[in-house]
Parts: sequence; C-alpha cells; structure tokens
Amino acid sequence: MIRMLDRLLLFLYSIAIGVAAIIAIVAASGGFSEKWLNEVVSEFTGAARAIQASVIIGAIIILLISIRFFIVSVRREGGSLPSINQRTEHGDIRISVETVENLALKAASRTRGVKDLRARVRVTEAGLEIMIRAFVDGEGSIPTLSEEMQRTVSGQIEEATGIPVAEVSVFIANVTQAPTTYKSRVE
Repeated sequence: MIRMLDRLLLFLYSIAIGVAAIIAIVAASGGFSEKWLNEVVSEFTGAARAIQASVIIGAIIILLISIRFFIVSVRREGGSLPSINQRTEHGDIRISVETVENLALKAASRTRGVKDLRARVRVTEAGLEIMIRAFVDGEGSIPTLSEEMQRTVSGQIEEATGIPVAEVSVFIANVTQAPTTYKSRVE
C-alpha cells in the first residue's frame, strides 16, 4: 500500500515539477511579457489573497512530497531482500523468502497435471503460510490434485529449510486448454 502511495505521489510530483519547469523556461526565454508578469506578481502579493493562499498551499505540498522522497531515497532497508532468520548452535541461518518461494514452486511442479505455477510466502508466528496459484490440465480431480500439492509443498519446505509450514493454500486459477490439432483434408 505504501509503495502504491509513493508511486502516486511520484506521478503527481513529476507533473507539478514538469509544469513548473515549462513555465520557468517560457518565462526565462521571454515568452511572457514583462507587463503581464508584473501584473501576476502584484496579484499574488496584493488583493488576491485566495490565489496567494493556493500558491502557498501548493508549494507546501510539493515541499512535503520532496521531503518524503528524500527520506525514501536515503533510508536503509536493513537488508536488500526479506529473509527468514534461524539461530542454530553453530550460528545464524538466513534464507530469503524468494528461496522458499522457488522451493515451493519446485515441489508443486512435481504434481502431475499442474501448469503455470506462482507462489507467495508469508512468515507468521505459527510458521510459513504458502499460497500457490496454478492452472491445471483438467484431466484429474482438482481436490485430489490440490491435496497432493499441499502435502508435497509442505513436506519439501519443512525438509529443505527446517521451518514449520503452518498452511499451504492452493488456488486453481483455471484449466489450461490443450492445443487442438486439426487434420487437413485434401480432396
């Protein structure tokens, strides 16, 4: 959610800065008459308090967005990839979430009739929650196939990482269509 907000802010910020740059370029190259510029400046500082307040509020918003982007750019994430940390008698073990996702995909792909897999892993207090999204060929029972995939993924992840798996959720997105072959008929 925060990343989406940052993207929206970056989009709006880019438009505002772009418009300001275009106005500055046109003004500096003599695109506006000096009389008109003097009138605009006198309106901002004179009787048009509503316009002046709008400009001040807009400038404050752009300043706050600039501060936000500055903080995001210098903030350290602590590690480049999210990982699962374990302590053993010999030291620390860090396994990236991406590694666990790839192990889950490898285990799920062993299930017959499964195509186009995607995996997501969440770390919870109870253990790993793994979500598998798959397409199936439609040849067998979907509940049986899903249960087999859950057992295979759970067992493989626990064996490979030593981390308990709390849940394996399987979402069958669709049934793949087998390519149909047509025989050409020659007369």
